Amino acid sequence: MKQGIHPQYRTVIFHDTSVDAYFKVGSTIQTQRTIEYEGETFPYVTLDVSSQSHPFYTGKQKMFSQEGKTAQFQKRFARFLSKGDK
Repeated sequence: MKQGIHPQYRTVIFHDTSVDAYFKVGSTIQTQRTIEYEGETFPYVTLDVSSQSHPFYTGKQKMFSQEGKTAQFQKRFARFLSKGDK
């Protein structure tokens, strides 16, 4: 491996500000900010979304219907159709 061309790999604290969750992860991200965490000083990066707050990972995502658009339309507006039009 060539010396001097690879970014520094180190432990970094990521902070998901939307749910106030902290993650201690190895990363090469560049940051000038630091934080005191568990008695040690680490580089610090804030996040808007992480696995703790993203709807896909938390199970709070919207479920989309598996039936077709025509079936959805007929189901929604069936009450407006007369019995002879069905």
